Amino acid sequence: MAEDLFAAAAEDRLSRQAPLAARLRPRSLDEVVGQEHLLGPGRPLRALIEADRLSSVILWGPPGTGKTSLSQLIANTTAKAFEQLSAVTATVKDVREVAARAQDRLGQRGQGTILFLDEVHRFNRAQQDALLPSVESGLLVLIGATTENPFFEVNPPLLSRSTLFRLEPLSVDACTRLVQRGLAAERAIIDDEALALLVERANGDGRHVLTSLEVAMALAHGRPDSATDVAARDRPGDALDAQVRVTLDDVEAALGTKAFRYGRDDHYDVVSAFIKSIRGSDVDAGLHWLARMLEAGEDPRFIARRLVILASEDIGMADPFSLLIAEAAARAVDLVGLPEAQLTLAHAVVHLATAPKSNRVTVALGRARTDVREIGGGEVPMHLRDAHYRGAASLGHGQGYDYPHDHPGGWVDQQYRPAELEDRVYYEPSSNGAEDAVRSRMEQRTGRGEDHA
Repeated sequence: MAEDLFAAAAEDRLSRQAPLAARLRPRSLDEVVGQEHLLGPGRPLRALIEADRLSSVILWGPPGTGKTSLSQLIANTTAKAFEQLSAVTATVKDVREVAARAQDRLGQRGQGTILFLDEVHRFNRAQQDALLPSVESGLLVLIGATTENPFFEVNPPLLSRSTLFRLEPLSVDACTRLVQRGLAAERAIIDDEALALLVERANGDGRHVLTSLEVAMALAHGRPDSATDVAARDRPGDALDAQVRVTLDDVEAALGTKAFRYGRDDHYDVVSAFIKSIRGSDVDAGLHWLARMLEAGEDPRFIARRLVILASEDIGMADPFSLLIAEAAARAVDLVGLPEAQLTLAHAVVHLATAPKSNRVTVALGRARTDVREIGGGEVPMHLRDAHYRGAASLGHGQGYDYPHDHPGGWVDQQYRPAELEDRVYYEPSSNGAEDAVRSRMEQRTGRGEDHA
């Protein structure tokens, strides 16, 4: 009896000393912040949880989006036994022991078992294969949580037997609601500027925003001017029960950064300067505007999208690899996230700014679209029409088509456009970078191209 009392006391102390993010974990589906597309009224994951009919699932999403919280809610609502493993430390032996216990429960009490496997992507192929038979037979209902793309990291047989639910980064409103809950739990208030900075730097990570808030509140407790009377004097409507006031200085110190934000108009001006600097091949200016946007909390995905557009619009065929680098940077932003992805963005900025420039692809497409709008499409030449279906030959489709691979160099001179547009010229390559080689090939074949200094 005494041991039970000591254990209960220890558990109570641990719960009170737990991080704020752990103490504010939702106790019901209605308390979950964000993920409305999965957990809103009538949405699929909510319906399965409430009916206790959850089959094996993979929860995929960035850190701090609620994967562990969801698993604990399921543990509290299901009639099944709930087992939990971390793929970081678990072994094949652990998996087999869980399966053996599940077999005993099912045979003795008719009770099923749910296994929550955190960081499921850390399981190697052999470990996942050991888990597969129990999932396949229904002995174990798997809830796997991962921050990595499961199509790359989870065995296809295991993935095919699970329903994939993707959790999205928390919105600004969702992060704000989390901060307000944290403030209420700790009897604190926060200045508007401090709240805005805290939420901006969360990058959709609920755990991060609560951890940063907890540090900021601890720093505020140490300030002599943070007492209730100061808060009540400045914000009497909000602070009747507040013990501490969190300021912008507290949040900056907690985040290890200074607030640097700009308004809506500045947003457009800064990104315009960013693009024009890279177009102008000023690498240091490009890095300056990149740093300014990152410090202001600009969405890194927005920055990456702009770089992908620029790679085709302003560089094009002068350096075809620029599009690949910009696209890779965009993928890395989604895969890695900040702060690490800022290096990938900087890598892309340096490459794009120093690459040779050409807008000839942009000009060519504009010319082609103008002709389509003003002149029209025209008929597809008969020799270019599809000749693979029955009856096509009788219509004359494909007759006279000259297969380029039958000729030296894989090229033959023949008509590829409607007759109305046969003499129109759209793409005129420059002599910049790799586009000069394109220009030379085109001149050798057709006599087209320009000789630009």
